[in-house]
Amino acid sequence: MDTQIYDISPRLSASTAVFPGDTPCQQKTVLSFQQGHHLMLSSIASTVHLGAHADAPCHYHPQGTDIAERPLRYYLGRCQVISVNQSTFGRIYPEDLSGHSILAPRILLRTNSYPNADEWREDFSSLSPELVDWLAHRGVITIGIDTPSVDPHDSKALESHQALFLHDVAVLEGLDLSAVPDGTYTLIALPLRLVGFDASPVRAILVPQGVLPD
Repeated sequence: MDTQIYDISPRLSASTAVFPGDTPCQQKTVLSFQQGHHLMLSSIASTVHLGAHADAPCHYHPQGTDIAERPLRYYLGRCQVISVNQSTFGRIYPEDLSGHSILAPRILLRTNSYPNADEWREDFSSLSPELVDWLAHRGVITIGIDTPSVDPHDSKALESHQALFLHDVAVLEGLDLSAVPDGTYTLIALPLRLVGFDASPVRAILVPQGVLPD
């Protein structure tokens, strides 16, 4: 039987939306077959908070480490996808997960509040500090979400990011969970080892728990 692999990373291109004022994805072609060269060679300029990405603690706290120093266990292992029970978009509180038991140390939240990675919108769902506290006290080490940020777009205090730092909980943002049923999986979402950087894009995938392709 074929193993179902869920690719939960949106496609990245110049059309991918980024926070207003941040650097969009840009490709510069140095060599190309069309210009008579023997190969294609290109470079990329972009925010590191592009598409599915892992924030480093130095992004939101002056004493935080860079993404190269983050242990890989945060981004590899057993996880759980949970659909959020919200009537309106906004911060997510523990009661919005009512009916769900926490079954894994990595929790990915499907809010369906940011359906198009190429279209910026400000009214996406985000985390409450109370939810970060609640999950951390239940052994959660990583929280992922299908929106650009775990705080509202206009937040300057970044209360939920600060709660993540307090509990040393890792974060994945910008995931595409639209095709993934609720349940438990193996998460693979490794960041690049970028020294001094505040985040890294990831190619995030989910595989049914206990099953990996050959």
